[in-house]
Amino acid sequence: MNAHHRHHGRGRPRRRAAALGALGALLLAAACVPGTDGSGAAGPGGGAATATPDPGRAGKVTLTVWDQQTRGGPNAEVERLNGEFQRKYPNVTIKRVSRGFNDLRKTLKLALSGDRPPDVVQANQGYSDMVAFARAGMLVPLDSYAGLYSWNTRFPRTLLDLNRVSPDGKRFGTGQLYGISQEGEYIGVYYNKKVLRKAGVAPPRTWRDLTRALPALKRAGQLPVQFGNLDKYPAIHTFGVLQGQAAGSAEPVRETVFGRGGGFDTDATRTAARTLADWAERGYLPRGANGKGYDDAAKQFADGNGAFLITGTWQLADLRKPMGDDLGFMPPPPAAGRQPVTTGGEGLAWSITAKSRHPGVAAAYLDFLTGARAATVMTEEGVLPLVPGKAAEHLDPRTARGRMFAGWEQLNAADGLVPYLDYATPGFYDTLSADLQEVLSGKLSPGGLAARMQKEYAEFRAGQRTGGGGGE
Repeated sequence: MNAHHRHHGRGRPRRRAAALGALGALLLAAACVPGTDGSGAAGPGGGAATATPDPGRAGKVTLTVWDQQTRGGPNAEVERLNGEFQRKYPNVTIKRVSRGFNDLRKTLKLALSGDRPPDVVQANQGYSDMVAFARAGMLVPLDSYAGLYSWNTRFPRTLLDLNRVSPDGKRFGTGQLYGISQEGEYIGVYYNKKVLRKAGVAPPRTWRDLTRALPALKRAGQLPVQFGNLDKYPAIHTFGVLQGQAAGSAEPVRETVFGRGGGFDTDATRTAARTLADWAERGYLPRGANGKGYDDAAKQFADGNGAFLITGTWQLADLRKPMGDDLGFMPPPPAAGRQPVTTGGEGLAWSITAKSRHPGVAAAYLDFLTGARAATVMTEEGVLPLVPGKAAEHLDPRTARGRMFAGWEQLNAADGLVPYLDYATPGFYDTLSADLQEVLSGKLSPGGLAARMQKEYAEFRAGQRTGGGGGE
């Protein structure tokens, strides 16, 4: 699943529009992807797509789509866009199946192995899902469609690369394109203005401000950080934020995730783990957080139980509805004099399955979900588009929604995004999420966590070098 902003002085829409225009230029400058114009790219049935598909001439079609957009804003924008696509092409019926992230991951491999898989699925990037599916021939390479629909210039190259798998099926971040993403996302810091006011604490401007606020909130009788880790992935996100702060920039951890860095046995890893354990021990997190659900924690935060909530931009629409103006948001505030850094990038990729009977219609659907009209609908529903459109220019940057977009701009300009840590190896999601539960409970030391992370990472990289590693 996937920070950025603190533009306190931007109160005028005109300046905001100019800034977003600059972001668009920045993204386009990074977007030209050589070798992905469709030339020689294998399309459905083994050939290359040579003409833009016209769903209106495809006859009666039922397009089965599996996604994980179950939350308020993401669900609303997909429902709206599905309705618009079906009105534009009355011959197409979209049969939508929406599951939570963990449920989708558990059922997707079995579904793709069957005789009648969905036509379109959302697949998590990295070795455990997308690489494994591409290696098994379960997904359609999209390079020819990328050329026909100009996806190569619509999206920044660095983010398109997250949806690529090498021809030998052993690496991600390079090779053929197997999906396109709709959302930009990052892990940020939500705050309840009312709770902060009660405790006499100001919204933090630096990381030092935030860490100093935690004991002050505790003394005032307020829960400093609302948090629930029963679903396991929340700890990966919080740990990623702490690791980024400890590293001081995105580059060291990002390079390791992509297999080019020095690994995870680092001071930044140990510092992040020590901080997470310290927060739990000092009562800055709820007692028994490993047994509390992610959604329960978000609801309790919205109800006023907790000053801060560290999670992704995908939660903003759900929190904004009950909290209104009491909701604040920012990317993790950086140390004084530093640029912001956090975990994030893009939402799960939308991919076409290899056994789809309607790949051309599916490609047109992917294009519709990620175009200019989609960006407008997403913005209206409080969802961050991967490439914000004109609708974002009119947002008030003083609101939580406006600051979410401003943060996206700031993080991209600062090169401050670190990919999700679970991309690093095929089993990293399962092992890291379990290990972080032990860090929170005090059963695993910071050094022990760093050693375990490094061991799995090193063994996987060694297997790749000797021909034994892959995405299975």
